[in-house]
Amino acid sequence: MTRDDAEDVGPLGLPGAISAALFDLDGVLTSTATLHERAWKQVFDEFLAERCGPEYEPFSTQDYQWHVDGRPRLDGVREFLKSRNITVPEESSDPDEWTVQEIGDRKNRVLESMIDEDGVHVYPGSVDYLTAVRDAGLRIAVVSSSANAAAVLAAADLTDFIEVRVDGNTFAERKLRGKPAPDGFLAAAEELGVSPAHAAVFEDAVAGVEAGHAGEFGFVVGVERIGSPKHVAALRQAGADVVVSDLAKLTEPA
Repeated sequence: MTRDDAEDVGPLGLPGAISAALFDLDGVLTSTATLHERAWKQVFDEFLAERCGPEYEPFSTQDYQWHVDGRPRLDGVREFLKSRNITVPEESSDPDEWTVQEIGDRKNRVLESMIDEDGVHVYPGSVDYLTAVRDAGLRIAVVSSSANAAAVLAAADLTDFIEVRVDGNTFAERKLRGKPAPDGFLAAAEELGVSPAHAAVFEDAVAGVEAGHAGEFGFVVGVERIGSPKHVAALRQAGADVVVSDLAKLTEPA
């Protein structure tokens, strides 16, 4: 089912059978995706310069979108290093050695510093859409690979909208597979008491859209904020029923 089936789409831009909305956080509700990308770039470029020398190929927006965005932190490290044919140990007793764990920990420290300095910015259209979803009586959950999701929601003053939060800590505690596996979204739907067929997934990451599609959710919304036709195409190919530049676009007449 897609938004083109106008007779099936209600005022929220969703099929009438949808009773729950499962939102990714960074890049969908808040602009913290840009902070994540900056933090990853700082750490990976430092690693690459040391590992590969001054002629290294810097970490790019495409690297972020294809290998890191939407994935649990350590999975993102592994996927990016794999894309560059680089292998490092998972962990080490040597604090000066680059490992998967150390790269992930450094990125988290950089991100926390950026959040402290820059704050958390919420997309106004997302607040409007969250309000409309809540007023319409839909259940609401956040599914984020970030272990900082609770702090980001609080800083963005969004906590009261959210009934269920599945975040990076939940993934670790329950041993859930990260996106593009659907485990996080399935766990959120189960906690809400809603079947996947009656839940919509909202994601800006290709891996997240793939997760929504793999979980056979009733509707998958791709969010593309940087104006990249390539990214729009990738979101559609991954299984998005519709791609919008802002959630508020979903309430506009088709």
